[in-house]
Amino acid sequence: MTKTTNEAGPKRPQPFSAEEILAFRNDTEGCANVIHLNNAGAGLMPNPVTHAMLDHIRLEARIGGYEASAFKAAEVKAFYTQAARLLNCKATNIAFTASATDSYTRALSSIPFKAGDVILTSNDDFISNQIQFLSCSKRFGVRIERVRNDASGGVDLNDLDHKLKTLRPRLLSITHIPTNSGLVQPVQQIGEIASRYETWYLLDACQSLGQMNLDVQALKCDFLSVTSRKFLRGPRGSGFLYISDKALQAGLEPLFIDMRGAEWVEKDLYKPREDATRFEDWEFAYAIVQGTRVAIEYCLGIGEDRIWQRVKTLSDRMRGELAGIDKVRVLDRGPEVGGLVTFTVEGSEPVYLTQQLLKRRINVVPSYRNFAVIDFDEKKAAWAIRASPNYYNTEEEIARFIDAVKEIA
Repeated sequence: MTKTTNEAGPKRPQPFSAEEILAFRNDTEGCANVIHLNNAGAGLMPNPVTHAMLDHIRLEARIGGYEASAFKAAEVKAFYTQAARLLNCKATNIAFTASATDSYTRALSSIPFKAGDVILTSNDDFISNQIQFLSCSKRFGVRIERVRNDASGGVDLNDLDHKLKTLRPRLLSITHIPTNSGLVQPVQQIGEIASRYETWYLLDACQSLGQMNLDVQALKCDFLSVTSRKFLRGPRGSGFLYISDKALQAGLEPLFIDMRGAEWVEKDLYKPREDATRFEDWEFAYAIVQGTRVAIEYCLGIGEDRIWQRVKTLSDRMRGELAGIDKVRVLDRGPEVGGLVTFTVEGSEPVYLTQQLLKRRINVVPSYRNFAVIDFDEKKAAWAIRASPNYYNTEEEIARFIDAVKEIA
């Protein structure tokens, strides 16, 4: 099933009404307890997600774990259908995983690296990805090259094209929205450029899923790794991986493939599954699969374009008001910025700030230099506070957050 488009051109989505936002908040138990501005860490789950998981756990307790997954086989299968709707692909291109990092690692391990191969990445790729590149360099002898940023931040598309042409990398890896800033990489243009060259393209969409529309056909990636717990508002301990038909037909498979991903046909021979299940493990937390399915359905029912507009409105307001506070320096930069707002406060400390905000029932999280060494060094910052609103947050909550920062800073 594909996402529909308006032939007359894209229309600006309708903003949420006050009644709609109130309905989202009534559907979200945590909204009564906290001002939750840590959606880039883990969003507050809506009640239908929580209920789906609890119902499945209770079913397992009553009839048994294997029996419960068999009894709910149609709903489990629906996860793949709904994930495919969300990304505009086929259900056979979707693998369920335990996290975005789990998704990413499975994809990375499938690339047949040889000594001397190049991994081409950005200065802003996620910390765990950068560490894994270094591990591949140590183990396989691959070389890591990075596309430089342009003056406004984000990948320099001309340098990307040049490096793809001259370095002929085995893998191009890009993080759509880095965990350490609000930067939104120009991934549609990146995919278009990458498609001209023979390279595998792995896109980390850990922070963008649920925050904005993701169409893998338009993005032209071979792999897309995501988590469920952030803006999608699904459970922790779940993610999924898109694997293109091209990658499947080329025979790419994870390094550690198990009995779900392959059939043992002879003593010294196994046969990988034809579809994306070759990237899965046999054992699932089926309650979490159910919660992830419902989170996707919830998101699709609202509309990703409307969510993106709301997140942008709230985060842009936060940046503008933070920039006017004495001693506060907003760190986000790029031609486009999203729902991760990062800032530092001269003369203060991240633990103090987060604890003071927590006393006021406001959830944010600190980031440190070692989370993104290149980015933090360029910005001459040792740490940052990250505040990330979602569509259920209100303007009043943003105002209370701004007042709290003024009081604490």
